Amino acid sequence: MNYDVIIVGGGPAGLAAGLYTARMNLKAVLVDRGALGGQLLNTELVEDYPGFETILGSELATKMGDHARKFGLEVRDFEPVLEIDVEGNTKVVRLESGEELRAPALIMAAGGLPRYLGIPGEKEFWGRGVSYCAVCDGAFFKGQELAVVGGGDAAVEEGDFLTRYASKVHIIHRRNELRAQPILIDRARANVKIDFILEAAVKEISGTEKVHAVRYEQGGRTKELNVGGVFIFVGFVPNSGLFKVHVDHDEAGYILTGRDLQTSVEGIWAVGDVRARGDPAVLAAGPRRARHGAEMRLDAVAHAVAAACREPEAARQQDEQAAEHRDDRGPDRAVPGRRDQRRRCARAGVRSAGPRRCRPRSARHRRSRAERGADRR
Repeated sequence: MNYDVIIVGGGPAGLAAGLYTARMNLKAVLVDRGALGGQLLNTELVEDYPGFETILGSELATKMGDHARKFGLEVRDFEPVLEIDVEGNTKVVRLESGEELRAPALIMAAGGLPRYLGIPGEKEFWGRGVSYCAVCDGAFFKGQELAVVGGGDAAVEEGDFLTRYASKVHIIHRRNELRAQPILIDRARANVKIDFILEAAVKEISGTEKVHAVRYEQGGRTKELNVGGVFIFVGFVPNSGLFKVHVDHDEAGYILTGRDLQTSVEGIWAVGDVRARGDPAVLAAGPRRARHGAEMRLDAVAHAVAAACREPEAARQQDEQAAEHRDDRGPDRAVPGRRDQRRRCARAGVRSAGPRRCRPRSARHRRSRAERGADRR
């Protein structure tokens, strides 16, 4: 199916891109592997989105989706993308269902996935005590002690949220200082259900059918903490691996763009969490260091996308006009360029007056160069 622009990713950045492009009267489609909202769905309260003192992450995601649909954005959620390819000037998005979407422009807003610890027991107990989403799974651990691994905004914020259900929450961080925002750290330290285990590296998650304990090293000694669940928030892996063609990225896999958000491939832009954050002037909207949201330059991206969509049509119109104005010298000879036209007119002793017209030269033009030079002297 053909579109003007395809947006891959249904988080806040993708939804904002969809809103802007749809408002430009472009035929835009947004595809996402899950429900609309992206990382907003893993966040309970959003407190740093302009216009809302506080709003549920899921509620904000719903409002964004409804707003974008209002302008005609086609939303295809629960449609996993298999790969993204380029054929000439056409961007091709192949879905796991086998369907292909085609457009001259593509906006990559696929975000990423949680980073794994890569320790024994992590994969074995995934879904049986190991989780990467407190909002999704917190209610399953009522009255239990829990471990949260990480020291950034996500770990501290979700640790605070888990105290609604848990009897105790232990935040384990490998450094001696937390990296979260001060307001989140202060809130967590004021919570009597939270304690911090710093300069500790988690080595193993153990249990039988479910998680029973987590082992970690601290000060050269191995210690064990009895918990009913382990929530892991140690980073983020961008979904830049969907590209079948090469797109410039940094060592961590984040896509590199210019200030106009365009990637190294013409006609492909990148926004949101999948994009490298080298430019502090680009602001996002949403929780956790404002990383989840619609970038302020998306309006400019929408205009650039619209221009990219118009270029093939303009080229087609030029070809049609050229076909209508064939030269008299034969049906297969195109109209000569301006320079060729001047030469042809000069040979005929006349001067050029447009792409297909020659005017008789005036007496002044018929005089030789030497004569005209003598007059000037």
